[in-house]
Amino acid sequence: MNRNFWITALIAFVNSLSLTILIPIIYLYGKQFGLSDFQTSLLFSTYSIAQFFATPVIGKLSDRFGRKPLLIISLAGTVIANLIAGTASTAILLFFARFLDGITGGNMSVAQAVISDITSQKNRAQAFGIFGAAMGLGFVLGPAMSLLAQQLSLGAAFLASAGVAFVALLMTIFFLPETLQNKSKKSSNIFDLGLGNLVKGLFMPGVGILLLINFLIGTTFTMFTYAFQPYFLRVLQQNSQSLTLLFLSFGAVGVIMQTWGVSVMSKRFNVVKILFLGLFFRSLSFVLMPVWANINYFVIVSILFSIFNSLVQPMITTLISLNAKAEDQGTALGLNASYLSISNGIGPVIAGLIVHQSQPITYGYPLYLAGGLTFLVLAFAINNRQRYTPRNS
Repeated sequence: MNRNFWITALIAFVNSLSLTILIPIIYLYGKQFGLSDFQTSLLFSTYSIAQFFATPVIGKLSDRFGRKPLLIISLAGTVIANLIAGTASTAILLFFARFLDGITGGNMSVAQAVISDITSQKNRAQAFGIFGAAMGLGFVLGPAMSLLAQQLSLGAAFLASAGVAFVALLMTIFFLPETLQNKSKKSSNIFDLGLGNLVKGLFMPGVGILLLINFLIGTTFTMFTYAFQPYFLRVLQQNSQSLTLLFLSFGAVGVIMQTWGVSVMSKRFNVVKILFLGLFFRSLSFVLMPVWANINYFVIVSILFSIFNSLVQPMITTLISLNAKAEDQGTALGLNASYLSISNGIGPVIAGLIVHQSQPITYGYPLYLAGGLTFLVLAFAINNRQRYTPRNS
């Protein structure tokens, strides 16, 4: 791996740090503004739906104008949005901040396109594994920083996130060179910004089926991520500090799996089989989590979940990158991030509709549903594997 790869991985780490500072506190921060469970689910969805429409545009523009300028714009949006959220005085401002962060939030797909630009197909799975591990390291340190910021206020966590994103912005400006060698041709229609690709992408050979699979995976996963926090806080009777420490342990396990684990497994199994393994244990973990409302049992199942869950997205990203043409890497990875974003907007709403604040036991229902549906997605992925398995696998 060359210098540009490690710079990109470092930017991914810092950007992930900015994101994961927020994950443990968004639900609780929404509650401070008097939002109901369903309204907090919309807080999650506002960001994701905005990102759904923005990411293919950013991916398309990165293929046309280069990776660096679009990465700068995306990171600047995150800085401004989190400053607004951290100082918000009304729920309307908070929703606007989440929308702004989403509409400019294509930085991960652009960073992934950089990885595709600078790595060979042979080394791509390992590269995306290390890239995922850099993000996973953010999942270790982000919750720790969040824990410190929470001592001041929940809003301080947003301000800390803005500060960290600003560091990533400076690194991109001063240290990351442009990596796109062959820019796509400028469209004769200046309004051709890639939104049409949201439909066209589904018909891209080898890529379209993966976009659909990742959309389904993301929908079931975000049912879990929304219900996970209130289940931990209300059913298991834990506090926000314990929740943050659990997220920290998830990140630590993820880093190990995405560096050492992926390297070892890729020598024995191809990318598709590793994806299936990750999906199977993710499904099983979802179903097992709410079976027994005991904190020790929950932590054990959560560790099983974190070991295998960290394999899923790096393998999906690798498969999309291997199936996409060289000149379409930014577009394909932008579409992947976009479909993942809209799934992130749907999952929390589904979960929010089936839980009832007056009945804490209902916070386990989305976990059962997410597990059952993820098993169905796994079956669908296995049945269609010939449509996206690279020829050399």
